[in-house]
Amino acid sequence: MAKEFGRSARVSSQMQKELSLILQRDITDSRLGFVTINEVEVSKDLAVAKVYVTVLNADEQGKRNNVKWLNELAPVIRHELAKRMRLRHISELRFYYDDSFDTGMRVAELLSDLDKKDRN
Repeated sequence: MAKEFGRSARVSSQMQKELSLILQRDITDSRLGFVTINEVEVSKDLAVAKVYVTVLNADEQGKRNNVKWLNELAPVIRHELAKRMRLRHISELRFYYDDSFDTGMRVAELLSDLDKKDRN
C-alpha cells in the first residue's frame, strides 16, 4: 500500500514554508516585488524542485522579470535553504510563474459581468 503523504510531498511542503520565509526575510534584492510561493513540486529523486510563484501588483513584464530574477538568485536561495533543511542534497530550484491566480480573477470578473447582465 502506497503512502498517502510520501517523502517528496513532505519535502515539498517544508520547502514551500522555508522558501517563503527566505524570500520574506533574507533576500533583500530591491528588484523583487511582492512574491508569493504558491506550490513546490519536487521530483521523486528530490533532484529538482519546481517553484510556482505569483507576483502581486505587477504587469506582465514585471512578472516575467521577477521570475527571471528569482532564477538568477536561485543559487543563493538554495544555499540559504540548505542551512535550514536537514537534507543531504538540496534540490535545484527552478522558478515558474503560476497564472492560476490571474485565471481565477478573470473567471470571477466574467461571472460578475454575467450576473450584472442577468439583473438588467
